[in-house]
Amino acid sequence: MSDDDNSPISARTASRLFAALKSAPALVLAVSGGPDSVALMWLMARWQRSLARAPLLTVVTIDHGLRPEAAREARAVKRLATELGLPHRTLRWRGDKPKTGLPAAAREARYHLLAEAARAVGASHVLTAHTRDDQAETLLMRLFRGSGLAGLSAMAPLSARDGIVLARPLLDVPKAQLVATLKRAKVGFADDPTNRDAAFTRPRLRALLPLLAAEGGDARNLARLATRLARANAAVELLADGAERFLRLRDRGDASQAGVRSFEASAFAALPEEVRLRLLLRAVNALGHEGPAELGKVETLMSVLDQAISAGLRGRPGSRPALKQTLAGALISLAGGRIHIAPAPARRRKAGQARDDGGS
Repeated sequence: MSDDDNSPISARTASRLFAALKSAPALVLAVSGGPDSVALMWLMARWQRSLARAPLLTVVTIDHGLRPEAAREARAVKRLATELGLPHRTLRWRGDKPKTGLPAAAREARYHLLAEAARAVGASHVLTAHTRDDQAETLLMRLFRGSGLAGLSAMAPLSARDGIVLARPLLDVPKAQLVATLKRAKVGFADDPTNRDAAFTRPRLRALLPLLAAEGGDARNLARLATRLARANAAVELLADGAERFLRLRDRGDASQAGVRSFEASAFAALPEEVRLRLLLRAVNALGHEGPAELGKVETLMSVLDQAISAGLRGRPGSRPALKQTLAGALISLAGGRIHIAPAPARRRKAGQARDDGGS
């Protein structure tokens, strides 16, 4: 990538950015009408024309039904896609909208609709126009929410979602270069006012970025930090994989039961803290039935487990468990020198009862 963050993206640079996608049969481009996604569409169309054999491109715009201008913006995207020789579809998020957590709900709906569109046209990938600036904002959002190493890795260039590969080929490209590319090509784009709405977290953080940049925390450095954290996270994941195999070998098959994960408590306690936390989180998420466990609650659970193990409260097989509690729909117990994780029995809740009974 050029050191000049305000220079248009050349055909050669675009070819390098999209090279890994050349053999895909078909691709879906998520285009909202803003500068980033319009630039992605324009760059991909130019790249496609330069290839003898290129993936089929389909442009998809999601109308969330949240702004009256959205339908007009979708029509503008369709006009530009047609000029570029690309088929276009507008998909709408129908049904009631939540009063809280709207951005997260809209994001989930968007990716679900994009995955459906990809399957409909035989596309292997959905491409989004997330930029280096978006990566920096995502890192800050997760930092302030207390995310762990995995969360602070921010967005990955490639990830699986709903059976489709989600690709972000512009993740190391500054937004300014995309705007410069469109200005050079004389291509218009929409301005979404919600991107400046201080009622939402991301626009508030975006407003802070110039202040952070003055102290060295610009988008380039923040994105570089996310990349380094992703690298460290991948290494810890490999360690956790190895630890999981080690614990299974220690069992020699004696403690395995269908639908249950079990660890020898003393061997588990000897592992590094971050590895133990990941093994516990994996087991709870695999066997629980109430959605992903919160990291903070898993940390609290592990602390309780550590105290019980170090105190020697293991008991004998068949005796009363030294520890027994639920988290995210999983039942975690310590008995007979072993940690057991299994699906928790369905609970009969009293009216108004909604909290987890053992994770905090």
